[in-house]
Amino acid sequence: MGDNVPIRRETSTPAVQEGQVIQPWRDPASELFRDVDAIFSRMLRGLDMPGTSRWPQSFAPPVDIEETEDAYIFEFDLPGVRRDDITIDVGQQELHISGQIVEKERKGILRHKTRRTGSFDYRVALPSGIDSDRVQATFKDGVLTVTVPRAETSRPRRIKVD
Repeated sequence: MGDNVPIRRETSTPAVQEGQVIQPWRDPASELFRDVDAIFSRMLRGLDMPGTSRWPQSFAPPVDIEETEDAYIFEFDLPGVRRDDITIDVGQQELHISGQIVEKERKGILRHKTRRTGSFDYRVALPSGIDSDRVQATFKDGVLTVTVPRAETSRPRRIKVD
């Protein structure tokens, strides 16, 4: 089993602003427009200008989001990240994952670099009906798994017809 990762729970509801938070439960058209906007932003940032970095200051790590009857499961790819460099904040409306990938100290000349280092940041709006007090996180083999349980009252249930 992986190492448990501590989770900070928010006591107040944060203000979630449009465009700053990934909202997988929104309609597909909104998602498409957001994705196109993000592509153009990345293209403009990716123009190699003298003295500029190829990567933005912070980035969102790759993530899969699985919805089950009991929970929402987030799996983040975080190779090279130490457990202690991950911060998880959860409230009723938002899950926030952030941290740092520390650059390795080198003795020689780095001739080529495609591995990311620096800050990562991921925010996602959570659907209503989650139990933020029972959120759990584990980190194993470079994969952070965050399980956000549904509240008992929001779980689907089957009704028998008499």
